[in-house]
Amino acid sequence: MELTTPPLKVAVILASNREGRFAPVVADWFLSRTAGHPGIETDLIDVAELDLPFALTYRPGPDVQTRLARASLRLAAADAFVVVTPEYNHSYPAPLKNLIDWHHAEWQAKPVAFVSYGGVSGGLRAVEHLRQVFAELHAVSLRDTVSFHNAGALFDDEGPHKDPVAVDAAAKTLLDQLTWWGIALRDAKAVRPYGG
Repeated sequence: MELTTPPLKVAVILASNREGRFAPVVADWFLSRTAGHPGIETDLIDVAELDLPFALTYRPGPDVQTRLARASLRLAAADAFVVVTPEYNHSYPAPLKNLIDWHHAEWQAKPVAFVSYGGVSGGLRAVEHLRQVFAELHAVSLRDTVSFHNAGALFDDEGPHKDPVAVDAAAKTLLDQLTWWGIALRDAKAVRPYGG
């Protein structure tokens, strides 16, 4: 009898809600890479569509609970995360921090990978800030990332990357590592609940 591993549920978080954002181009590129990766199911969570309140409270009212539930249930169902983030002012966007701060247990003992984009730095300063935040939430951030330096010049008018060889290889490495960590942590939690 052959044992099968259930697909890894990966929440891909689109971190920008800025007008004229480039984020959907990068997210579409990344999702096209996951489509060819066996054993992964994705759920795109777009911060621009969540409408989360900015004032955090320990006693959210019914309206806030309803708005939170849209994101909370999807984050809780995920085995792993990929954050697609730009770099704004040497860091990551405020709506992403808001999404992170409204949740706690949903992130714990799960891997987080990063796809970043920006100018000369390719969004890597945003990623370095995010590593500290996710460490505080007991998430495991992956070392290898995919980053797009001067991202606007790298994609053609239809969306595909103009020279995909290196970034496709980086995406494969990221997805292989995310799958390993996601399955390892999911299996470990099935045996022993995380105590963080």
